[in-house]
Amino acid sequence: MAEAARTQRATALLAPITDRRRHQRVKVNLLGRFMLSNKREFACQVFNMSPGGAALIAPVQGEVGERVVAYIDHIGRIEGHVARLLEGGFAMTIDAPLRKRDKLAAQLTWLANRHVLNLPEDRRHERYVPKHAHAKLVLPTGKEVNCRIVDVSLSGAAVIVSERPPVGSPVVLGPIRGRVVRHFEDGIAIEFAAVQAQDTLAAHFG
Repeated sequence: MAEAARTQRATALLAPITDRRRHQRVKVNLLGRFMLSNKREFACQVFNMSPGGAALIAPVQGEVGERVVAYIDHIGRIEGHVARLLEGGFAMTIDAPLRKRDKLAAQLTWLANRHVLNLPEDRRHERYVPKHAHAKLVLPTGKEVNCRIVDVSLSGAAVIVSERPPVGSPVVLGPIRGRVVRHFEDGIAIEFAAVQAQDTLAAHFG
């Protein structure tokens, strides 16, 4: 009985993997959050993706076969299972009907053609010193630390913080998701996952 269960589980995992490899993989740099079966939420970064699967940099890996629900910037909600473990993350299948996979393929094509991926820190937006300089920063591990905002713009911020995650790490400044794009002597520069509205920044940081 146990052997039959293991065979069934392996077959279920191999089917999506085989299906996924029929789709073209796209190198991406998308931030998001994910939950495993314990319902705890973690930040993540998707570095390649196809309509059948995705590879994530993540602070926890889960177990092969474990259910994953993720919310990815520019993509939305995806569901699947851990297919294999990677150094610093994992690969997951994307379990979705054909119609949704077609939509995902179109989204990935649009992103690639629009050059949304791998953007450098955006300097087109004017930076200013916020009225409320002290904020909370959530690190990739989920740990929350205090930081001081040096300046902020619609597309990013510079903060002084005692712990500096590696460049490329997903972080959350106040309620806004972003990623570390540069280190400086006392802190980090953050690029927001999406350009913010001026009203949003004013509401959170003054």
